[in-house]
Amino acid sequence: MASERILIVDDEPYVRTVMAAMLEKSNYSPVLAASGIEAVELIKNGPPYDLILSDIMMNGLDGIGLLERVRKTQPDTPIVMVTAIHDISVAISAMRKGAYDYLLKPFEREQLLTTVKRALDYRRLVQQNTIYRYNLEQLVAARTEMLRHAMADLERSYDITLEALGDALDLKDAETEGHSKRVTAYTIALARALDVPAAQMRTVARGAYLHDIGKMAIPDAILLKPGKLDAQEQVMMREHCARGYQMLRKIPFLHDAAEIVYSHQEHFDGSGYPRGLKGEEIPLGARIFAVADTLDAITSDRPYRQADTFEAAREEIRRCSGTQFDPQVVKVYLEIPNQVWEELRAEIGHHGRFSPLSFAGTVEAGSPLVS
Repeated sequence: MASERILIVDDEPYVRTVMAAMLEKSNYSPVLAASGIEAVELIKNGPPYDLILSDIMMNGLDGIGLLERVRKTQPDTPIVMVTAIHDISVAISAMRKGAYDYLLKPFEREQLLTTVKRALDYRRLVQQNTIYRYNLEQLVAARTEMLRHAMADLERSYDITLEALGDALDLKDAETEGHSKRVTAYTIALARALDVPAAQMRTVARGAYLHDIGKMAIPDAILLKPGKLDAQEQVMMREHCARGYQMLRKIPFLHDAAEIVYSHQEHFDGSGYPRGLKGEEIPLGARIFAVADTLDAITSDRPYRQADTFEAAREEIRRCSGTQFDPQVVKVYLEIPNQVWEELRAEIGHHGRFSPLSFAGTVEAGSPLVS
């Protein structure tokens, strides 16, 4: 049985009583108000009404004023204007202000009930649409969160695979064991200090970590040779940049990182290899990496020499600013105390399972690495 609550607003007692009787016989629950002000109080202090039937011409707050107030507080409640004014302009004005319908006095019972049923059906459709939209938004939000987690898991699985490749290279070239992890951490810290956007950080990290992946295609006789390489061997060794690029460029999520791998031996003044790129022709990630790579190379042991100090590395990088290195990258590097790099290297050394690619997403602004 229908039990919708309908607010009847009219300053004529007879009209209110007749309308209420008609509605009660159809199992509606009418509530009566003798003025617009009384109606406002009933609306304010009670649960929402399913429908409002309001006269237009009333003392104090008239029907149009009531309509405007209800539209602000209960926009989904349909309002039917009931009036004896036979003026189409009044009806049009009421509809433009948000009235659902317009009923002229005097009216027959069937006219009233038909109008009421149509208005209530409209309200139910609005409510159903609101519920549907809410459920749809919740579903989209849930699916989006699931997709976000799935993408994060997939990206992490990619990085685990890349770290395995880096570990394999370290095992093959024991001379530079741990180099990939250290240089990646240095590159990330320096990139953060240069305000590289977070969205590009993983690309920079992946390019740094995989910079020497092309060496897996270099014959062991050359890669592991203890002495100095001859001219032909140096040419072959230099191919590792292009080989690494060819290995990575066809993998969609490594396409941008491959450019860093390809360019990591270029010099700012154009004297590097393999393409002789100059200045900003070199990807920013590669320009940042070049400083980080030199920092690690100077401060790490090699079979032919002992590791030097971080201060010695600082002086060498300063000396090569504008030739081998981008002056802007060097300027930012020099603003970071040596203690930061020493602590970062020690942290990597103490954590054998340190994940440099995960580290790319955890360095936040304000970190001691970039302060």
